[in-house]
Amino acid sequence: DHYDLKKICIKKKILCRYTSNINNNKSISWMKKLKPDLILCLGWSSLLNNKVLKIPSNGTIGFHPTKLPLNRGRHPIIWTLALGMKETACTFFYMNAKADTGKIIAQKKIKISNIDNATSLYKKIILSSKKLIDNFLPKLKKKNNLYFNFKNKKLSNYWRKRSHIDGKIDWRMSAQSINNLVKSLSYPYPYAHFIYNKKVIKVIKTKISKSSLKNIEPGKVISDKNKILIVKCGENAIRIIKTYPKIKLKLNMYL
Repeated sequence: DHYDLKKICIKKKILCRYTSNINNNKSISWMKKLKPDLILCLGWSSLLNNKVLKIPSNGTIGFHPTKLPLNRGRHPIIWTLALGMKETACTFFYMNAKADTGKIIAQKKIKISNIDNATSLYKKIILSSKKLIDNFLPKLKKKNNLYFNFKNKKLSNYWRKRSHIDGKIDWRMSAQSINNLVKSLSYPYPYAHFIYNKKVIKVIKTKISKSSLKNIEPGKVISDKNKILIVKCGENAIRIIKTYPKIKLKLNMYL
């Protein structure tokens, strides 16, 4: 979910710079010459060191799409949906050398519906974030104290970096868990997948299908009516609505 801001910078006549290391001497020297009042760090994939954080006179503000201090760390949108959470938040905070631990200055809760996937949640987060920025920047200019005080910091946790294996469907999982996984890895992410005939099959869309069948092994096709596959899971079944590439399976075959 990378977006190149160069075109916007050229249009608005804003200085910009590409770098593979935000913490190297060239990047730091370039930023110091600008003498920024404030740095906003959005979507950057590496931590900023103390030399960078100390450059702006009014601090460096970071962004994280969870209800901090809960759920710090990597791949927040993916883990939020994969774990079946019903609520998240977008949060702006003053950055320090540790990931997502600084003082919070603005936070807005976001409800997650049963039909939300990574694409729709991503859009909700963007809209909420724009409103928050418009709200807190004028207050920062007046040097208002915007800090939140959280009494239960011990309840905070860190999410790890997602690996390729985390996106692989295991049919022993419940239909709910598989459906959550598929939604969590939808666009702009690489999609959940399974292996069939030694090929990686990406799963674009699924739906939970209740099943009262007993003594049926997970991964077995229990229906192929109207060319829509229903596969038995560890609990209930999952309807496979769309895959890439398309696969042809029949009743009683196995994935």
